[in-house]
Amino acid sequence: MQLENIAGQKFHLAGCFHYAGKVLSITLVIQSLKISENLMFSGSIVALVTPMHDDGSVDYAALAKLVEFHIENKTQAIVSVGTTGESATLSHEEDSEVTRKVVEYVNGRIPVIAGTGSNSTSEAISLTAEAKSAGADACLIVAPYYNRPPQEGMYQHFKSIAEAVDIPIILYNVPKRTSSDIETDTVIRLAQIDNIIGIKDATADMSRVKPMRQACGDNFVLLSGDDGSFFDYMVEGGQGVISVAANVAPAHTQQVCELALAGKISEAREKNQQLQGLYDAMGCDTNPIPVKWALHEMGLIDAGIRLPLIKLPQAKRAVVQQAIANL
Repeated sequence: MQLENIAGQKFHLAGCFHYAGKVLSITLVIQSLKISENLMFSGSIVALVTPMHDDGSVDYAALAKLVEFHIENKTQAIVSVGTTGESATLSHEEDSEVTRKVVEYVNGRIPVIAGTGSNSTSEAISLTAEAKSAGADACLIVAPYYNRPPQEGMYQHFKSIAEAVDIPIILYNVPKRTSSDIETDTVIRLAQIDNIIGIKDATADMSRVKPMRQACGDNFVLLSGDDGSFFDYMVEGGQGVISVAANVAPAHTQQVCELALAGKISEAREKNQQLQGLYDAMGCDTNPIPVKWALHEMGLIDAGIRLPLIKLPQAKRAVVQQAIANL
């Protein structure tokens, strides 16, 4: 029997393992394969908007065009129906259909990660199962919001989902939105569960990165969830970003990630500084209001957005237009 990892390295299963003239243990081979598989979810990952018509209905033709736009610009993976994808105002049926369509349009070319979080464990299990059925490669699951569970409840929540649905799971910690925090010790505990493979960390707290990397190991993927600080996060040991700004500047964002992962820190820093105006513009109002307006200005989508979110106010549009012009 032969196994092949992402890098094309081949291992033969025949009692013992031989590679590059060395005998390898079963554990080493399995760890090597797992690290390679998990690193499918690294680099620039876009938190994709859900394009809508002016009446708020989902624009699937524009969604197909966005998928192609990202593949052409070397985005490494797509997150569907996350916060930026307006999951809060999509029905469960729309959630599943948008993910199903993204999977269809991607057609196996890059991984698709579905947002399936909820503050109800049973609902999160149901959403995660639906995403797996739709063909998602992994799920992004946000910390329970509003009900603010203690850390043991947080642990049991994610553990229950991971045990119920056999799909790679990426934790999502964004305290400024959820008013709950997946503390580092809890992340370390959860990392011991086989199909919990990483975290989107939107805390912008650099002090968390090295402790998680050291305790969770190289096969646990650390992704920033904050555009303004993701470069620093990668310097500390992160492996990429789930990015809002990548909707607008996918090639630029991927270049920063590629350079950082290659250890070309000065070049990555210079490229990242060129994007600072875009990061600031994307934060001029509640996400995804600015990014949807930017994509509308670029001619990629209609201006549709669902209440209670609204189109970007006129007074803020010049900031977004200038950021686009400066790319």
